[in-house]
Amino acid sequence: MNQTDVILNNLIESVKYIQDKISEVPKTAVVLGSGLGLFADKIEDKVVIPYAEIPHFFGTTVKGHKGQFVCGKIDGTPVIAMQGRIHRYEGHEQYEVVHPVRTLAKLGVENIILTNASGGINEAYKPGELVIIEDHINLTGNNPLLGPNIEEFGPRFPDMSETYNKEIITFIKKAAKDLGTDIKTGIYAGVLGPTYETPAEVRMLKTVGGDMVGMSTVPEAIAANHMGVKLGGISCITNMAAGIEKGKLSHDDIKDQANKAMEFFVNLLTKTVGYLNS
Repeated sequence: MNQTDVILNNLIESVKYIQDKISEVPKTAVVLGSGLGLFADKIEDKVVIPYAEIPHFFGTTVKGHKGQFVCGKIDGTPVIAMQGRIHRYEGHEQYEVVHPVRTLAKLGVENIILTNASGGINEAYKPGELVIIEDHINLTGNNPLLGPNIEEFGPRFPDMSETYNKEIITFIKKAAKDLGTDIKTGIYAGVLGPTYETPAEVRMLKTVGGDMVGMSTVPEAIAANHMGVKLGGISCITNMAAGIEKGKLSHDDIKDQANKAMEFFVNLLTKTVGYLNS
């Protein structure tokens, strides 16, 4: 069996397992990054499926990623939340990293909001702030679409000119305004990790147009866009990247800053999901 057949067969098995557990497929799903899982805890009437139980999903190993699939309602609106993700730096193949978002697309989800914790490069940002991803730069050195194109997913050369859907960006801005604040937008630079960037690398990222940097999201965005899903993206600026401010970086500090942003993050996502389902 070649890799294309493996990917398709694995996807069918994952989708069937989830379909047997839930009564309806919501229009919108949210992928929750490091320290941002509280949104899923607020979901009501929920079905919770640990990743380890879903065929061809992997349990998470990074702190702040619970590793479970949550389907239910938030503020009366149906939603799926993926509470945590896996990363290429954990040793997974790229097709395994994007398998969960492909599963969402194959289930029939129309909108996916990708969220993450990131380092701030743009000095207008501050730790604890949320920023809309308006575009990304793929600096991971890889692409989930390498190899034979899977025609069932999309074209050989997918358009990436509007990877992050403008309507979803408008809804996120509207939700922020409803909550009494403006929200910034920026370009997310995706790197492989797991080391944090050196000050010299951060200067390079700033030069090429990055406003924030992180180790996730880009592969998922490419794969979901390939399958025709509308995407939104939100970064929580949990620290300023190396060399922007003095001090060393730690994952525990990142989780602490994510926790401080949590109330606004949950409310922002709740309102945005409501707009996407109206």
